[in-house]
Amino acid sequence: LCPDPTPPDDVSRLIKRGHRSRSHADLEELCDFLVDGVSPSYAYGYRGSLLSRLAVACLHCSRADLSARCLAARAADHAGGAAPAESAALVRALDRAGDIEGAEFVLNDELALPQPYRMSGGTADPLAATERDAEVLLHRCRSLRSVALWRFHSDDPVGGVATTKRLAELGPVVRTAQLPEEEAAVEWERLVEEAAQCEGRRRKGQITIPDGADLPCNIVYAVLDAMGAFPSENDDATFERLANALVRRVEFVTGAVGMAGLPLPDRGEVAFIGRSNVGKSSLVNMVTNRRSLAYTSKTPGKTQQYNYFAVNDKPELARQIRYGDEVGGEKDTDSFYIADLPGFGYAKVPEAQRLKWSEFLAEYMEKRPNLRVIFHLVDSRHGPVAGDEAIMEQAAAGLRKGAKYVVVMTKADKNIKGSTGNDVGKVSRSVMEKVRAAMRRAGVKNAPVLLTSAETKLGRDDVWRYLRLAAEL
Repeated sequence: LCPDPTPPDDVSRLIKRGHRSRSHADLEELCDFLVDGVSPSYAYGYRGSLLSRLAVACLHCSRADLSARCLAARAADHAGGAAPAESAALVRALDRAGDIEGAEFVLNDELALPQPYRMSGGTADPLAATERDAEVLLHRCRSLRSVALWRFHSDDPVGGVATTKRLAELGPVVRTAQLPEEEAAVEWERLVEEAAQCEGRRRKGQITIPDGADLPCNIVYAVLDAMGAFPSENDDATFERLANALVRRVEFVTGAVGMAGLPLPDRGEVAFIGRSNVGKSSLVNMVTNRRSLAYTSKTPGKTQQYNYFAVNDKPELARQIRYGDEVGGEKDTDSFYIADLPGFGYAKVPEAQRLKWSEFLAEYMEKRPNLRVIFHLVDSRHGPVAGDEAIMEQAAAGLRKGAKYVVVMTKADKNIKGSTGNDVGKVSRSVMEKVRAAMRRAGVKNAPVLLTSAETKLGRDDVWRYLRLAAEL
């Protein structure tokens, strides 16, 4: 198969042929040739690259013994000379072959964080990466994603979540290294899909989870955390998979006009409040990936009660609500409530009704035990208007301990003149200063502020990171 001397290009073609045909005899002969039949200087050092490729081919053909010979020769004669792409291919092949220790060794030795980024963890001032460092960072990132994919696919959610956390830790380093976004982009859609399928098997009891395993209520949240560490891609296909994995079912369950009418506090809860026509219903529809979950009206003040939606409740809840049938089943562990609160500030609402709503809101903020987040929506075109500062003051004075208050700037796409539909959105400096000034006066100056647009889907991932607080209660 390999007469002496055999040109390296011919050896490379033979490796590909043996890989495709899964010929163990060919792989054995190639291994004998590269490990024992040529010197380390064969093909001016290209032997190390050929050994890497042959090791991958042997692993794919379930010949771990031959792969081990190749890797031993590679380590002995060509240490430190591997191309990052070859190291990444080895990591993927070793992990899929079940050699987790071997994959970790290559990842930590050949694709270790470059020295300038080890101490900072990505928090230092921007430091443009050299060509070699950039290549190592990119292939380390891709290797971690590939390993996480395989762990989820192989019903190892503990390993998948742990690897995804390591991927998240790499995000700030990628930012510090100033890698081009198109090169540093991670293919999140497939990772979300594999995590969602693994989570589905976990919910059905098809996966055994070790005692004491530290997993989120839905392992897709681990992928969401990693996504947040990298520059946002605002990709519709990825977000659709994400939303469908986190909101598998959602049903309107009740409308309430007082504390007595609220559903039992048996799960976490988030509430959306804002001035009439601020885009509240559109935002709820956006983050749940539903077209008409919350009614979107051209008439301000349409929402007249606390509208409750149950997310990920028992599968047959809809039949129970609509037909009164008694159905079995339990809500999922990541179930929570979304409360769509009445819009304030609409002129046609009687003063007595306004006062009643204000008293109800104060009691709700203070006494609803399962409330985790209040999203206060403010129009990014105008900033706080009449009533917004009063809501801020109520949150500062009476929001129960353990609940978060979050300001959400809506309709950010409307601030871009001549928008083509591809623009994401922004808020003017003057409006942002008005928001911050109102927050300081009200006593909520440290509350987070999110920028969103239901049209361009800006901010959906940020909102979901707070919805998680309710899902995990």
